Amino acid sequence: MPFITFESGQLSPKVKAKLIERLTDVSVEVTGIPKELFLVSIREQSDDNIAIGGKTVMQIKQEFNKPI
Repeated sequence: MPFITFESGQLSPKVKAKLIERLTDVSVEVTGIPKELFLVSIREQSDDNIAIGGKTVMQIKQEFNKPI
């Protein structure tokens, strides 16, 4: 059974459902393996546990939400 792992920050249930569907569809298209055999795992990290350029994702999101 093929196993797809996707790691990211926090995602909404709607985004996760679409991601699972699309990852599976593309993998079936590329490999020809039936979709019923694919296992998809989404590993979410808290936004304060992921950092880019020395700032946590939480900090970056807060900066984008500041009024200009």
